[in-house]
Amino acid sequence: MSSKRKTNGGTSSLDDGPSAKKPATAAISGTLVNPKRVRELKPGPVGNGPVLLWMSRDQRMNDNWALLHAVEVAQQRQQQVAVAFNLVPAFLGAGARQFGFMLRGLREMQPKLEAKGIAFFLLKGDPSQTLPDLASRLGAGLVVTDYSPLRLGRQWREQVCAAVSVPVHEVDAHNVVPVWVASDKREVGARTLRPKIHKHLPEFLCEFPEVSQLGPWSHTVKPEPVDWDALLEEVLTRGSAVPEVDWCKPGEDAGLQALKGPGGFLSSSRLSLYDTKRNDPATPKALSNLSPYLHFGQLAPQRAALEAAKHRAKFKAAVESFLEELVIRRELSDNFCHYTPNYDSLDCAAEWARETLEKHRVDKREHLYTREQLEAGRTHDELWNACQLEMVHVGKMHGYMRMYWAKKILEWTEGPEEAIEIAIFLNDRYELDGRDPSGYVGVMWSMAGIHDMGWTERPIFGKIRYMNYNGCKRKFDIKAYCAYVDRLASEAKAKHRAKGKSSGPAAPATAATVASAGPSKDVCREHGKSK
Repeated sequence: MSSKRKTNGGTSSLDDGPSAKKPATAAISGTLVNPKRVRELKPGPVGNGPVLLWMSRDQRMNDNWALLHAVEVAQQRQQQVAVAFNLVPAFLGAGARQFGFMLRGLREMQPKLEAKGIAFFLLKGDPSQTLPDLASRLGAGLVVTDYSPLRLGRQWREQVCAAVSVPVHEVDAHNVVPVWVASDKREVGARTLRPKIHKHLPEFLCEFPEVSQLGPWSHTVKPEPVDWDALLEEVLTRGSAVPEVDWCKPGEDAGLQALKGPGGFLSSSRLSLYDTKRNDPATPKALSNLSPYLHFGQLAPQRAALEAAKHRAKFKAAVESFLEELVIRRELSDNFCHYTPNYDSLDCAAEWARETLEKHRVDKREHLYTREQLEAGRTHDELWNACQLEMVHVGKMHGYMRMYWAKKILEWTEGPEEAIEIAIFLNDRYELDGRDPSGYVGVMWSMAGIHDMGWTERPIFGKIRYMNYNGCKRKFDIKAYCAYVDRLASEAKAKHRAKGKSSGPAAPATAATVASAGPSKDVCREHGKSK
């Protein structure tokens, strides 16, 4: 079937819809940062006070275009630079796993900033109040913020812009090609965005300059000391239902080691597997495992792309495949969320997808599970159970299995709206890299045909692409994958029992335990019609 379908199910956004006034490129001359990376969220002349960087998505000192822009503007005016990070009590279902990872990275970053003469302020509460208050106390001449396409962050930025009396610049420090440069609309898919990004790569895929050494922070307003141990204890206690994992050490240094250190992704023993084995869940070393660092901004995607490109001569196919995922596919997700405000709703799907799902809404479901049963990994399907348990106990799920996992939720729930809600809830609760554009797009691709086309029509799915157990069985060793997850889950539960803590929701001892018992009344509900 032709892939040339309408994909625009609602393309306006908070500030970038077809009829909305777009923020202008900041009129700041400089040599460190391409001015196309910078937009004026609130225009106006930069004042004489310090430059305040509101750090959010990109939590690192090096390879950070937002910080470089703040430093460059400050040096032009012989001013100082402060970095503020605002800690909110709750963020889209994040628990100890995510807050702990983030705070440990920030703790590592603080002395690096201070060694450069940059003050670090850790704020707590509503950023629409804390950021304007700090800007006012500092007498800031400019507020700089990094870019994210997600709704909540954009709402906060709008509120901060309304509350401060100085200009606000937004810098895309996350994408290799800034999202507003790559495209001015929601793209159909990778095939339409790819040539646009490739066109701009010679301009934007460049080496980062170093952060300049500034004089010591001399402002009368000093950062309050941060009791990192007490803060960690607070967030770990509050979010203890989803405990931390220890396979992935947080922080900027650890992210670089995971990329190019001994045994890192770019080592020959691992990079050589990527092209042919990355879709084999039974070969976990073929994955980059960089997504937590990319999500929290502890590793710049551009740094990963630059380092990977150095290995192109020896591992051409692997490097090209990795760059496709790292740059094209990841930036496609930002493009989608940037131009689609309802990116997590069925309303954003193309007309053909909404029509086909509506047509099959009342189809018979052989199995129907509650959110609690799915969360505990208690289904008849050992492979799906393994996916869920990997996410619950490890904090990540193999990329190929995320598609299977999401599509089965669509098959085993009352309708697409419920399926989308459950998938996003579980993803954001357990994945280290949850609450991310790639996660939302992954769910919507699996369930609503985003960036996909219509396929052969079948029950429940309609024309949405279908995946099943037998198809996976032909591609990889399911038993080996389940055994791998069982071992990791058992180890995680043993560690937390030793600490006297919970390890996620009530779940079967192994991925196959419930599956081998077959369907039962307390595991799944058989039904012949939609409720």
